[in-house]
Amino acid sequence: MSNETSRSATPVCDQLRATGNWNPAWDAIAELDPVWAEKFMAMGMHAVMSGVLEPKVFEFLAIAVDASCTHMYAPGTRRHIRRALELGATREEIAAVLQAVSVLGIHSSSLGAPILLEELAAFEKANVDAAQAVA
Repeated sequence: MSNETSRSATPVCDQLRATGNWNPAWDAIAELDPVWAEKFMAMGMHAVMSGVLEPKVFEFLAIAVDASCTHMYAPGTRRHIRRALELGATREEIAAVLQAVSVLGIHSSSLGAPILLEELAAFEKANVDAAQAVA
């Protein structure tokens, strides 16, 4: 399939490219399987294209996903912050999105702190038991 044929069969991907919302990291999968890439992009863009969410709200969600501790995708975060600003988002709104998504990281502490306390208690008990065995 030629590149021109694959592009004409992918209107969502074409629209993303034309509007500057195409991520070059997607080029390889779009070349390997343009039909799959088109279906994936159509699914991901449904919320925007359906008009249910305001474009600025969608950008806030995209910022949250890309900036989250489980994703940490700087190019996407930058692209979506830039687009949100173009759509009229304020610095405070974007900061609030970043602050809200930062709570995902709290699970590291809520998981790790109790384990640390358990391990400290076990370590201290083992040291006391070893000291008593020597004495």
